Amino acid sequence: MSTVLSAAPVTGSGEAAAAAATGTAARVWEALRSVRDPELDADVVSLDFVGSVEVDEQGAAHVALRLPTYFCAPNFAFLMVADAWDAVSGVAGVTSPDVVLVDHFASDAINTGVAARAGFVGSMAGTEVGEAVDELDDLRRTFTERALMAGTDLVVRPLMRGGATPEQVAAMTLGEAPASDDLRRLRARRRELGIPSDDGDPLVVDPSGRTVGVEALPLHLRKARSFQVGVDANTSICRGQLAARYGA
Repeated sequence: MSTVLSAAPVTGSGEAAAAAATGTAARVWEALRSVRDPELDADVVSLDFVGSVEVDEQGAAHVALRLPTYFCAPNFAFLMVADAWDAVSGVAGVTSPDVVLVDHFASDAINTGVAARAGFVGSMAGTEVGEAVDELDDLRRTFTERALMAGTDLVVRPLMRGGATPEQVAAMTLGEAPASDDLRRLRARRRELGIPSDDGDPLVVDPSGRTVGVEALPLHLRKARSFQVGVDANTSICRGQLAARYGA
């Protein structure tokens, strides 16, 4: 039997467990911060979706993910497990990754499929989930585009509250916006979508990368606000469900 050198089961805050981890386990926790719930645009550590991290003396890393309900969407769940597998696989000191989803109706299919690199279609074939007709690249892009819109709201709304005019915002570049975590995240989402994100690039663009002019700006910002309101609402619901389910 392998000896577990660093175990970090989550009984409260995933952030607390991550802070307490050392060595390879700490690096695993940090790598998991790159894994996002695509709908909430937040990482699985801050959402407390990591149920445990264990690393044994041979470098085998065992990660358990958990979700707010038994019936959370299997496509989102698959993406998180697959992304977590990739993230953990790249951690220095990890010799073999083992990432599983627990307490979910499609756990067996997802866990087996991800480990076998079968893709979403192959993983769901013949399961109670039903036949998946295509992979999840389009779904991932759709929610990254929504994250771009929500991130635009988080960056631009404070500027408008501070007195910036629509003309000023429409002409502003990324480099002219105040530095913030929200701006860094907005740049990251743009890079994921293949949209230029350098200092000299326009601040407000649509999900295809087109600059939003001053005439279209009010409607664009209303749409951006609606996306952020949706993210906030869904995040609140998920956190409440997770706390009720696990006492997180």
